[in-house]
Amino acid sequence: MDGPPTPRDDGFAMPAEFAPHQATWMSWPTERSLWAGHLDAARDDWAATARTVAAFEPVVMVCNPGEAADVRRRCGENVEVLEMPIDDAWLRDNGPIFVKNAQGEIALVHFGFNSCGEKYLPYDKDARLPELLASHFGVRRYRAPFVLEGGSFFVDGEGTVLTTEQCLLHQNRNPSMSREEIEDGLRSYLGADEVIWLPHGLVEDRDTDGHIDGLAQLVRPGAVMLSVAAGDDDPNAPRFDEDRGILQGARDARDRSFEVLDGPVNGWAELEGIGPIVIPYMNHYLA
Repeated sequence: MDGPPTPRDDGFAMPAEFAPHQATWMSWPTERSLWAGHLDAARDDWAATARTVAAFEPVVMVCNPGEAADVRRRCGENVEVLEMPIDDAWLRDNGPIFVKNAQGEIALVHFGFNSCGEKYLPYDKDARLPELLASHFGVRRYRAPFVLEGGSFFVDGEGTVLTTEQCLLHQNRNPSMSREEIEDGLRSYLGADEVIWLPHGLVEDRDTDGHIDGLAQLVRPGAVMLSVAAGDDDPNAPRFDEDRGILQGARDARDRSFEVLDGPVNGWAELEGIGPIVIPYMNHYLA
C-alpha cells in the first residue's frame, strides 16, 4: 500500500491468539441503551470473566473516568483498572492490534472502527481508544487506512490470516476498497503473507455481519475448529459446508493443508426484551 511505512515494512507481525500473552485487555460495559435493561448483569458477568482470567494472567479493564471504584469492587484487587473514555465493551473489536518484531519490540496498529457499520451509536470514543493507549504507554502506533474489527479475523502467527467475505466485503465497512485492496491491507498491517477467505459467518449474525470469531477458531498453526450445524434444517448447514470445503482445499502461508476440527453446535437463549438470540460457542477467547 502507498503511504507511510507499515508494520510489515518494518518487520512487525501480529502473534496468534494462542501465543503467550503479557496480559488480557477488556473494556467495561457502559452504554445503557445497548444492554436493554441488562447492564448491571452484564457488568457482573464481565467481572466474573476478568477474575477468572486474572487467575492465570494479568487483566487490564478499561473503563470510563469515574467508574474505577465500581470496577474494582466487582472485579477484585487482581484486575488492573485503567480509566479512559469509551463508549462500550467492544475492546476485541475497537482496541489496538499488537504486533511484534524479531527483536521482541512491540507496536500497535490502530484500525478504523465504525461500530459494525454504525449500528451502535455513539462510537467516537471507542474509535479513538488505540491512539490514547499508544500515548499512555509510549508505544509506537501504526494508523491503518481502513476499517477492521478484531473479531473479524484470525492470524496463526506464521503468516496466515483467516477472515470472512460476509464481513470484510460488506458495504458498511470499506465500500471504496476492492477485495484485493483489503487483502493487501491485511498483509501490510498484520505482517501476513496469505489471506484465506471463508464465504460465510453465521446467518444469525446481525450484529457484526459475519465475524469469523462466531464461526471458527485457529487452535494452532494448520488446525482450525469450525462450528457444526444442528442438523439439515439448520440455516447455517450449507454455509458451514461451503466454509469447510474452502478450508479443506486451502494452503496456509507455510504451504500446509488445514486439519479441520469439529466445533460445538450453537445454542439458543431467550433474552427478555430482545427475544431469541444465538449462542455461538466458538466465540471464545484463548487466554
